[in-house]
Amino acid sequence: MAVGGDGAGGGDDLRNGVAGRPKLARAPVFSAMAAVAVVLTVFSRGYGYHRDELYFRMLDPAWGYVDQPPLTPLLVRAFGGLVADETWAIRIPATVITTVSVVVVVLITRELGGGRGAQTLCAWAYAFASTPLLMGHVLLTSTIDLLVWPAVTLMVMRALLRAQPRWWLGAGVVVGLSMYNKLLVALLLVALGVGLVLVGPRRVLWSKWVLGAAAIAIVIGAPNLAYQATHDWPQLSMGAALSENNADEVRVLMWPFLLLLLGPPLVLVWVAGLVALWRRRAWRPVRSLAVAFPVLLLLTFLAGSQFYYPFGLLVVLFAAGCVPVTEFVSRSSGRWRAVLAGAIAVNAAVSAVIALPLIPLPVVGDTPVPGINQLARDQIGWPTYVRQIAAVYDALPAAEAGRSVILTSNYGEAGAVARYGPAFGLPQVYSGHNQLYFVARPPDDAEVAIVVGDQIETARDYFASCEVAATLDNQVGVDNEEQGRPIAVCRTRSSTWDTIWPAFQHYD
Repeated sequence: MAVGGDGAGGGDDLRNGVAGRPKLARAPVFSAMAAVAVVLTVFSRGYGYHRDELYFRMLDPAWGYVDQPPLTPLLVRAFGGLVADETWAIRIPATVITTVSVVVVVLITRELGGGRGAQTLCAWAYAFASTPLLMGHVLLTSTIDLLVWPAVTLMVMRALLRAQPRWWLGAGVVVGLSMYNKLLVALLLVALGVGLVLVGPRRVLWSKWVLGAAAIAIVIGAPNLAYQATHDWPQLSMGAALSENNADEVRVLMWPFLLLLLGPPLVLVWVAGLVALWRRRAWRPVRSLAVAFPVLLLLTFLAGSQFYYPFGLLVVLFAAGCVPVTEFVSRSSGRWRAVLAGAIAVNAAVSAVIALPLIPLPVVGDTPVPGINQLARDQIGWPTYVRQIAAVYDALPAAEAGRSVILTSNYGEAGAVARYGPAFGLPQVYSGHNQLYFVARPPDDAEVAIVVGDQIETARDYFASCEVAATLDNQVGVDNEEQGRPIAVCRTRSSTWDTIWPAFQHYD
């Protein structure tokens, strides 16, 4: 991989920058795409299912759920059912989305005049940065955002830089489709809109093209919006629950995590992009992006839901920064080129160790990785936990086993029992967590409940006795949400399930 060198492009001269866009650097870009696709595929089996993946495979296809629109659960169900009910199969869409996002991000660099050197830097540094590897390894709603946010921004940039307003319509299509994954794209639109209001070009906001894009997005997303409207906007309730649970932590962690979302060695690149977007005359039509980013930071701080929300625009700043950084390296001695290549390589290596299951499972608990990477923690221990639940069930007297259910405190535990429980002959699993509360409640003839996790305290209010029979232990020393939680046997209900089931409902 060579960075810098010929055709950096993107200076203040429109003829060499925006107006005369260089060719796509096919060889380095496509090779980076192929490399990340191979790496994600090889390690797609990983430590195991992520808790969200286990949850998604339990959800029947629908127009929406209380905590999200239908797309990602549908992908998990489709690939799990049609290909194989294994992690490598359900993660095929994640690999494809991450791989395609590489070229979309590179096209942002190219749109700003970045030549072969800048595109090479962008492709390889982005493909093996921390967040693309983290989100590309598992299939989550945030995985799809790897592609959605850069694609919308690229189309907006093309509409503004090329004076080709039809690109607004393309952005409207992507926004409409993205509503089936998350409504979070609204944060991007608000940030972009505020940026245009503050620094222009303001006239585009009331143009027929932007209004047409809004109409297209609403029409495409209408079924999902109709679901939200007819179910009392559950995503707003879910967002409020996330904020209540996470806000204090997110408002502190979001700032240092800005340094980690791509990796510390790449911070100077996206900072250079932020400065260049504000200062370069040739990029003036998209100067609003330099304003949109701090607006997005403010929105993230106020929402207090998830610290990674700024990534969608941070990667745009990174793509822009590849242009001035490559120009600087090209004008400097070969030493700076070596420094840049070394920084990319180190960032890729560290990101891979943190994001991918490179460390063997038996020893990963002895490393800092689980403490850094929550996604890794949430993949570890599920078959072991289910075996421990099965041991408690097998110890029940036959008369009790026939009228027992398993009640878990969260959807990860429920999903694990649904996935691995049949092999142990376990009874039906239920949970009051998010959408699972509405999927089913325990039947009235279920007199005994094996309660997993923290909701044992709720169960004590409705059963005559709840005795802790075992403790969850993943046996590899990883301190995740399940580790050390109780497995209790609760007997003699005080009321019907119809009466007590609402007490187990919770959103988070």
